[in-house]
Amino acid sequence: MILILKLRPKGSKSLRISRLNARPKGTGQLFSFFPFVSCWSGHVVEFHASFRQDPRTEEVTSFRPYAARTHLSSIGCTSQENDSLQHESKVKELRAALGPLAGRSLKYCTDACLRRYLEARNWNVDKSTKMLEETLKWRSTYKPEEIRWDEVAVEGETGKVYRANFHDRDGRTVLILRPGKQNTTSLDNQLRHLVYMIENAILNLPEGQQQMVWLIDFTGWSLSTRVPIKSARDTANVLQNHYPERLAMAFLYNPPRIFEAFWKIVKYFLDAKTFQKVKFVYPKNKDSVELMRSYFDEENLPTEFGGKAMLEYNHEEFSKQMVQDDIKSATLWGNGC
Repeated sequence: MILILKLRPKGSKSLRISRLNARPKGTGQLFSFFPFVSCWSGHVVEFHASFRQDPRTEEVTSFRPYAARTHLSSIGCTSQENDSLQHESKVKELRAALGPLAGRSLKYCTDACLRRYLEARNWNVDKSTKMLEETLKWRSTYKPEEIRWDEVAVEGETGKVYRANFHDRDGRTVLILRPGKQNTTSLDNQLRHLVYMIENAILNLPEGQQQMVWLIDFTGWSLSTRVPIKSARDTANVLQNHYPERLAMAFLYNPPRIFEAFWKIVKYFLDAKTFQKVKFVYPKNKDSVELMRSYFDEENLPTEFGGKAMLEYNHEEFSKQMVQDDIKSATLWGNGC
């Protein structure tokens, strides 16, 4: 339901009228607000409240704020600041909805993590809660943080997926994918390898950075080396449902014309937000090339992607890096459950 509130700062003649959503709390006609943030004349008010409603007349018979804070800003309250405060309230609400957490679930659910799930669900707390709970369940069974390089090393022998030794202009980790280098047939192991590489990319993100970039090289790709539709769907589901807002952009570089038929099917597995992050880049298309170069320094970008750097995958050297990262991962996650 909607409640109309008229707020008047002490000593002010002006009113701020706010429409607030409320929902039942328990039984009867007791309703509660989630944290509400408002501002006027440099004042920011955040409060929780409950009220009772007469079921016959729908009139509010009592109103009781049970927590309130007032902040004074010397520069006033901007729309951006107001949004930020509301987002922080959503994070608190989501954390409360999750209930007590322990072990790796607690370590996983940082404030930054909660913001990603809220962003993925347009800041809808109920949908975000459901999404995050499903991820926690998936992580408790799939245990992506426990995958070790020696379990998936055979999948990486050809360098079909690996972490690049450079970052984009914003310091994001870069994963290079070369589907034309497919060397195995087990779909489960292929997905496990990709999940390992996603976890590794996250492990190596610089402080304050939450996202990675994918560069996909289609050299050697054909319908005979493509992944089955089911595998493509499963991959999309894992990325979207369990790693929301981790992908900043995916550049598909110079895909062959025959890929278009495959893409027409695969794109329906992507939600709208993920779909917008997939960009096709063609060497002869100036706009698409400029878009990719806005993300990368040409000196760092491999020649396979239109840059000047020489790309060379050394499986033995890369394996040494992954073994060291496995140690770092084990230290981060510990032996909690």
